[in-house]
Amino acid sequence: MNSIKYIAFDADDTLWVNEPLFQKAEMNYRELLSDYLTSEKVSEELYSTEKQNISLYGYGVKSFTLSMIETALRISDYKLPQVIISEIIELGKAILTEPVVLLDGVKDILKELYTNYKLVVATKGDLLDQERKLNVSGLNDYFHHVEVMSDKQEQNYQKLLNHLEINNDEFLMVGNSLKSDIIPVVNLGASAIHIPYHTTWQHEIIEEKELNDIKYHKVNSIAEITEIINMFDKKD
Repeated sequence: MNSIKYIAFDADDTLWVNEPLFQKAEMNYRELLSDYLTSEKVSEELYSTEKQNISLYGYGVKSFTLSMIETALRISDYKLPQVIISEIIELGKAILTEPVVLLDGVKDILKELYTNYKLVVATKGDLLDQERKLNVSGLNDYFHHVEVMSDKQEQNYQKLLNHLEINNDEFLMVGNSLKSDIIPVVNLGASAIHIPYHTTWQHEIIEEKELNDIKYHKVNSIAEITEIINMFDKKD
């Protein structure tokens, strides 16, 4: 095994708060459409639309907003008042203007690792939004490279590793999503640390059976990853 040279971090719900902002918007969205369907049914219809649109729009707030509008039009039989459409657009814009709230311990751990490793942001989402959040987070200077990925499949990570010009076992990924941050990385022969977040978008939730033979480390907070990283160094 080669020593770890690059440590990559997912951004949303690993470095800063994200999913709760979407959940807040969805709660308000359900209220806007309460004359048409129950809250539960509105969420079901929205998620169905989101899944269908990922291949077209990708991930992030803009995709979410377009899916909200499309769903609302469909379930209202295309009789939705223009004022409601306007309010839905504002729900999306509100997410884009929310302050960036760092998760506990993030800045301290980046500062600690910065001197010994090349640090990378490897995240999905809308490019402009992710760049905005990174710029206002105060974390930009810690990162050697920033990669906003269209998806997080094995081929996307391999493309990143090729760009960094490193062997796969010199790469460590840290993130909150087993589906996006852990499984594809481990399958490539790299290492991964899972930091669960208290809430997860249902698209990122996977069945336990999908974790067969997937070897990764799990910690409760980002402050604990130093101990795991030191374990890699001792093995070398």
